Amino acid sequence: MSLVTCTHARAVETLTLDSPHNRNALSTALVGELAEALTDAGKDTGVRAIVLTHTGNTFSAGADLKDPPPPDALVALLRQIIELPKPVVARVTGHVRAGGLGLLAACDIAAASAEATFAFTEVRIGVAPAVISLPLLPRTDPRALARYYLTGERFDAAEATRTGLLTTHGADVDTTLAPILDGLRKSAPDALAETKRLLTARVLETFDRDAADLTALSARLFSSPQAREGMTAFLERRDAAWAV
Repeated sequence: MSLVTCTHARAVETLTLDSPHNRNALSTALVGELAEALTDAGKDTGVRAIVLTHTGNTFSAGADLKDPPPPDALVALLRQIIELPKPVVARVTGHVRAGGLGLLAACDIAAASAEATFAFTEVRIGVAPAVISLPLLPRTDPRALARYYLTGERFDAAEATRTGLLTTHGADVDTTLAPILDGLRKSAPDALAETKRLLTARVLETFDRDAADLTALSARLFSSPQAREGMTAFLERRDAAWAV
């Protein structure tokens, strides 16, 4: 069964993360399917823009702790979204956690409904938001990231918009997205590609400079004793040993 479904309407290709049994966690299989779907949409001359959305009440819970993709595979996926010559728009109607926030940051535009919630939960399981920092650090308020990276606190769509994680939010995400998608449909394909290249140049500089170091950091932390305890505690629905 496919973990990413694809639909097309009025020059917009919608890619839907469809793995509700694990809250659309980023497993090796899901990352691979999403990369393939993005490649196909990027080559399709009938596609003006791509919408990335989800089934269920969670956009993505982050890395699948039972089948996490290699850090370099996640780096490649994030870079693919950024380098794609067509705008990628995130459509969120639920919760986003950990690595899922990296997907949002990689997208060119991100919109959510008012009930969406967000949290960088990595520190609570003994790791760090290493790889996802590649798109996050250049695009998001640094003071806000310092707070939410270090505490793992949950925050709402209004705060996500204020900090730059989201572009916009509203009571109904489709109403919020309607003028954005209409604008993209009216824009020339080559002009969209070149404009996106202008907007993503500094983000890609971060990838070129830091990807190897952050990939190594992620791999080291995920294999650490604290991470093993944190992931075990998470799966067993209990506090980790260091919680006070």
